[in-house]
Order: sequence, then structure tokens, then C-alpha cells
Amino acid sequence: MKTFVPFHKIGKQQVTIVDGLHPHNLCLSHWKGANSIKEIAADTSGEIVLNALSKDYPGVHNPLVSATHFDIDGFVGVFALFYPETALQFKKELSAMARIGDFREFKPQNNTHDFALKLCCWMNKVEKDKFYRPFESKDEIENCVEKFEFFLPLFKEVIHNIENYKEDWKEEYEAVLNGIRNEVSSEVYDSIGLVKKECEKPKHYYALFSETQGFDMVLSIYPNNRYEVEYKYTTWIDLASRTCLPRIDLKPLATKLNEMEQSEYTWQVDSISDTGPILRLEASKLSKADRYANPSEREIYTSSISEKVFEKTIITHLKIELKGVEPKKNWTWNEMRKLKEVI
Repeated sequence: MKTFVPFHKIGKQQVTIVDGLHPHNLCLSHWKGANSIKEIAADTSGEIVLNALSKDYPGVHNPLVSATHFDIDGFVGVFALFYPETALQFKKELSAMARIGDFREFKPQNNTHDFALKLCCWMNKVEKDKFYRPFESKDEIENCVEKFEFFLPLFKEVIHNIENYKEDWKEEYEAVLNGIRNEVSSEVYDSIGLVKKECEKPKHYYALFSETQGFDMVLSIYPNNRYEVEYKYTTWIDLASRTCLPRIDLKPLATKLNEMEQSEYTWQVDSISDTGPILRLEASKLSKADRYANPSEREIYTSSISEKVFEKTIITHLKIELKGVEPKKNWTWNEMRKLKEVI
């Protein structure tokens, strides 16, 4: 039997931490500095826990479990510790669920990912309807406890009978598939780790970031000179499967674009340490919850900068900034900030 311990009430207890950091406890997490146990390392925290269960790693039998927040990846890890037999039975599906939930890297025409997508869409719908959107709580450490207590006993039934819950996942699931169909073109820029996607209209993240595995930035181009440039969450954590380029501060790029922009709006970008910095044209600054929500759920404004000029400006700036920088694993925030000083 397991007990979920609220993170702020851990004290001196020995607790297994999922998808977070704690100075005195075992952390099964992909956060920077935590993804260092080679025999169980993985890209997502959920898969790290699943690997630990598969190898009976010390700590998986600890009766006390905690997390700093509720999201799909973290939930997969906590659920796996609570229900290890079910988790190992559905290991591939839960690993895909964690990846789709955290990195939004959905693989079309893949049965495992299709099943996992339904699970993600179900959880997204129920979470919003019963609780609140991700990043909408001002005290997530405390308020996430209720989410875990609600979803943990329920999810075991859902994963065994996902088709019985179609009314909850169908709308978002179909929106993802429709979003993939409305993509006009995709082009990769290997040297800067970027994928350019041209789409008929803004869409769901699981559709926008589909087929972006191995890349860490997405340039989205929509009709009428509407654009967004975004760092994926893959550069906020320590990936185990591959090297990557470091994040660079995009504020100088925003300044350059504002010198060119003739509309009433302003180019803004989040800090380098934000979970997913977005460079976008703003009327007023979006909340974190709105930035985390899908592009189809927010206004994307028309720029005075032509598509050809905008794309060239972005690609040229990134190539100059990253010239001579070699990809590697486990970039620290200090290394990225020092790189900014060098540039």
C-alpha cells in the first residue's frame, strides 16, 4: 500500500519523489540534475519510474510517494508506484502517454501512441472540468494533492477500458487528428534543432509537435503573417536518449523583430528558464496558463513582417548565435547563461 505525501509536508520522512527535486530523498525525475541514475535513465519521469519498477530499483517499494505538481508525466510515475502490476502491463502505453503529455510528441499511425493519446485527452478533459487548467493554481504544491487523490484510484479502471470513456476523450482526440491533417508543410533545420511547420490554422499542441522528435524548437507559420517560435520542454529537462543544443536567450531576437514591426503589437518572449518560452506578437502578456494552452485557444496576431523576411530573420539569428556550439547532454542553467555572455 502506498500513501501520497503532500510535498510541503515531507519534513524528515523518507519519500520517493516523482518528477521533481528534493535534497534528501530519492528522485525519480528528469529534472536537471536528477536524471543521473544510468540503469533507469529515460527522457520522461514516468518512464524513469517504469524502468525502476522493471529493474526492482531500490526505492520503488517505499510506501511514501510525493510530487511537486500534477501533470500527465508526473501522474504516470506516481500511478506506476501505486499500481506496479498494471503499470508494467501497460508499460509501452504509459511511456507514450508520459511523452505525449510532457513533450507533446505524438506519433501518428502508431497504435501505442493512439491509445496513449486517448488517455491524455481523457485526463486533460476531466482535469479541466473537475479542477483547473495546468498552471492556473497559485499554490500547485498544495492544490495538486486533490488531483492525485482523485485520479489514482480511477485511472486503473480507465486504462483497462478506455473505450468506455470515449465521451470524455473523443472531442480533443479528433481535434488532434484534424490538426495533423491541416498541416501544409514541414521543414527541418538540423544545425539549429528547429522544425518549421506551416499550417492552415492554429491547432492542438499534440498535432503541432507531432513528428518533431529529435528537435527542440518549433517555428509555426499560419496564414496572414501569423507566427510563433517556441522552445520545447525537452530543453528544460535532462534528456537521456540524445544530445541537444542549449537554449539561448531570445530577447535580443524580440528586440530585432520590434525594430522591424509596424503593427500595433509587440514581440515578446519568456525567460530562458521558462518551461516553454514562446516568441510571439502580443497585445498584452499572456498568463502562464494561456501560454501552456493550445495555440488554437489563444489569439495569434498578424505581423507587418512578411513570411519570407520573418523566417530568414529567425533562422539567420539562431545560426549566428549557435555557431560553433556543439550539442551535448545535460546542459545546466549556468552553462546556458555563461554561453549568453560568450555570445
